[in-house]
Order: sequence, then C-alpha cells, then structure tokens
Amino acid sequence: MDRTALIRGELVRMVKGSQGLAVERDGLGMPESSGMLAQMMERDIHSAWHSVSRREALRVGGLTALGLSLPDILRAKAAANPKREVNCILLWMLGGPSHIDMYDLKPDAPSEIRGIFSPISTNVRGTQIGELMPNMAKCADKFSIIRSMHSYTATHGKGDFHLMSGNPYSRTLVPPGFGAMISRQQEQAPRSTPPFVQVGSLNSPEYGEPGRAGYLGRVFDPFVVEPNPNAASFKVNAFMPNVGAGRMGQRKGLLDALEAFQSTTERQQEQLRSYDGFQERAFSMITSPTAKNAFDIKQEPEKVRDRYGRNRVGQGMLLARRLVEAGVRFVTVKGYIRYGWDHHPEVFPRLKTEVPVYDQAYAALLNDLHERGMTDNTLVITAGEFGRTPRLNNDPRAPGRDHWSRAFSLTLGGGGINTGAVIGATDRIGGEVTDRPVSVPDFARTVYHALGLDPMAKLYTRDGRPMYALPEGKVIEELV
Repeated sequence: MDRTALIRGELVRMVKGSQGLAVERDGLGMPESSGMLAQMMERDIHSAWHSVSRREALRVGGLTALGLSLPDILRAKAAANPKREVNCILLWMLGGPSHIDMYDLKPDAPSEIRGIFSPISTNVRGTQIGELMPNMAKCADKFSIIRSMHSYTATHGKGDFHLMSGNPYSRTLVPPGFGAMISRQQEQAPRSTPPFVQVGSLNSPEYGEPGRAGYLGRVFDPFVVEPNPNAASFKVNAFMPNVGAGRMGQRKGLLDALEAFQSTTERQQEQLRSYDGFQERAFSMITSPTAKNAFDIKQEPEKVRDRYGRNRVGQGMLLARRLVEAGVRFVTVKGYIRYGWDHHPEVFPRLKTEVPVYDQAYAALLNDLHERGMTDNTLVITAGEFGRTPRLNNDPRAPGRDHWSRAFSLTLGGGGINTGAVIGATDRIGGEVTDRPVSVPDFARTVYHALGLDPMAKLYTRDGRPMYALPEGKVIEELV
C-alpha cells in the first residue's frame, strides 16, 4: 500500500475513533448523533481527498507524522470548492395545493379520482404536468418535481411549520424557518437590506405564524411587507421616511434613550433584548438607498411587470427577484390571490383561478433569473403543507378535495439543484408513494445543502436548551 493510501486510511480511522467522544463533546444527550457526525466528517474527508492531487498530498503528507491532518484536508476542500452565497425565494402555497390536478395527474383513474384536467407534455421528454400550467411546461427544464413527498401531519399550521423548517411543531418549541436559519448562521454582519423578507402575512389561527424565527428569537424574524405589491399605491413606508436628516437623527437619539431605559429596567427579558438588536438593524436599513430602491417595484419596466402578472402573486415574485438582487438572502411570498389552496369545496373552479396566476409568475421568475445569470445563486421553491385527497368529496357547493399528507408534490429550481428531474412516484390514484419516498426532513436537508446551512449546528433556545438545527433527514442525492 502506498503512502497516500496509508494517510487516507489514517484520517478515516481518526474520524471513526472520535465517535465515542462526540456525545461528551456536544453534550446534547443524543447518542445517535455521534455516528451521524462521524459519517458526515468521513464523507467530507473522502470528498476533500478527491479535490487534492496525489502529488500535493504526498508533498503535504511529509510535513507531519500522520500525513495530512484533518484541518489540512478541510482547508484543501474549501480552496477547491469555494463557498458561494445562495439565496432563496419560497412561494408558499398556503392550504395545500392539489398534487393530483397539477403535478401528478392520473388520466387513467376513475372520474371521481382524476377530475376534469388533462396532462400536457413539457419541454422535458417524458414529463407531464397539468393543463393549467402551459408556461411551466415550456420551462420544465428549469425546475424539478418531487412527487413522493409525505408528512407526519395533515393539519394546517403544524404542516406549515414542518415544511418551512424541516422540524415538527411543538407549542413549547417552535421551529425556526429556513430564512431565520440563514439569518442566524450566515448573516451576523450588518447589511443594507434585511436578510429575510416576507411578502404578505401568513398565519394559522391555532398555531401562529409559520416560517419565522421560532426559538431563535424575534431578532431573526422576517421583515414583513403587508401591502399588496400589485396595488397602485404600493410602497414600503419603513424604507421611505418623510423626515429630514435632522429629525431622523433626533428620532434615532430618542430611540436609543428609550431602549437604554428598557434594557436597564427589564434586563432579564430576552425578547426585549432581541427586539433591541432588531430595532438597531432596522434603523440602519431605513437609511439605506439600496433597500429603498429594492422595494420600489415601480422602477421595473411595464413589460416586465406584465410578464409576471398584474396580481399579488406575480408582483410578489417580481419584488422577490428585486430583493434578492439587492442582497436579501431569503424571501417568502404569499402564494395565492383569492381562495388559497385549501379547496374542500369547488376544487376545479378555484384551481382555474389560482393555478394560471401561479403558472405565469413561476415561469416568469425562472426565465428572468436565467436571463439575468441569477439561476445558480437563487434557489426557488414552490410548496404547500400537504396535498389533497385523491377521491373527490361530496361537498354540496361542488366537489372538492380534503387534506392528504401521505403523498404530495412540490418543486425546486435554481440554486445548484439538478433540474428537469422528477423524483419519486405514487400509485394509480395518487394516494400512496410507491417509489423513492421523500420525507419533509429529507426535503429540508436538501434545502440546507443548497443554501450552505449546517444541519448539525448547535443552537440554543431562549431558555438555554441546546438544539441541533436539523437533526433528521438525508439530502436528496438525485437533486444535488
């Protein structure tokens, strides 16, 4: 065996030998984490090894008794594969879109299953989607479909939190969404735009607002844009102050004085301390021309606005593109114009209202990102919390479909994700996964991978409990 093989074997032995120390070191009381951590480290070592030439390995290997040290290997990997900043736009289809009428049609099923829509061919050979999405059919090579998603819950609220974070919801431990995790892990330095923006309010009456900062604290919440971006009067007042520099300075001084008083008299309240940090960051953004311009959607040419669609979803997606261009890392867009996607009654007329709007906006965004050279550094996700029942119900208003979490679909494009693919399959009625099941944590791990997030990052709740960012799930290898 030559020296390079000995060095490589010694590195792997070192990692495997560290398994018994992992639990003591992280102190999280999760014995299974040690094996998971070692496996991740071993994969990194093997990956890094292949990034370094044999000659370089032999040269560096002569410097230490063991050859290449773990830091040497990881530094070599980083040099060979420099990190790129990947941003994300999430179109949140609140309510649960009907997979069987949009992405996973069953034309040979009985009429009470298949509904009224037919599949159409796309520009990816062998891939079909619903007839209400002709624009997406023309750019199906720019996104991939997962048809084999499944979730532990078919409950609104719980499902939203799960899909938008990868972790299950608990009233005592609310999981942070992807955007908050980017803010926490990657955005410690101030910038001229908010790292995390949400276009439109999202709320579950029973469970609260999904996809926010959860146990990380309010400092990592999104900046929420309430007005409809399609409205003629649309503007974000926070970034368009109508006072002069002198009065703005006075307001800043007053804000500082009030917050100093609060921090002195209520020092133990973590939420207020988080809010202090948020206010300070928000003030610096208010004075930023970059942020002001990014939110001014009227700067876009009329033909571009028409291309996305003159409605809340279309203009929300266009605004998201502008924000990402300006430096915002994660944008969530409320993804419907009237009914939402919870189509218990009247599923077909309601889909005829919502799907064409979605189809136009999503295709416009993907094509626009491609034309602007932004595809590789912008991940685009369209998803809801679950799918709909294969069998139509007997709602007296008109047939609809109810909640269904055992099989559903979502899409991902850009951000380095392999596109034009279809992952998984369901049975003849779209009710059960029959091939390549993908769990919500698997989907979330793939999002983490694309965004450069660390799933095993050790975080702390506001009461000091240690947590892993995303302890479950495996990356969907076909997509990366």
